[in-house]
Amino acid sequence: MTVFLIKLVHSVVFWLLTLCLVYMVYSGLTDQITFWTWVAIGLLLVETAALAAFGWRCPLRIIAERQGAERGSVTDIFLPRWFADRLFVICGVVYAIAFVLIGARLLT
Repeated sequence: MTVFLIKLVHSVVFWLLTLCLVYMVYSGLTDQITFWTWVAIGLLLVETAALAAFGWRCPLRIIAERQGAERGSVTDIFLPRWFADRLFVICGVVYAIAFVLIGARLLT
């Protein structure tokens, strides 16, 4: 698998998971918790488990580096460098907010 193909696959996965994250926030804000909310939660929990299992490094990033990609923050995805450097912080905060919103909706 070439580095370009790994970047492409990882980019598609990243945008799919970002869509899940945005949908979770939307569900929490609008109190519309549906089947798709639970699908989004499930996919993000699987991603969290995968990251935790690999020492908070995406397995696709590890594969890309083995194929010759340079080391550094999210070297295997097509994102602006300034965003890639802050990806875990930005997404982590939004992830926490989404769970708080959904949790609050479920408790009320």
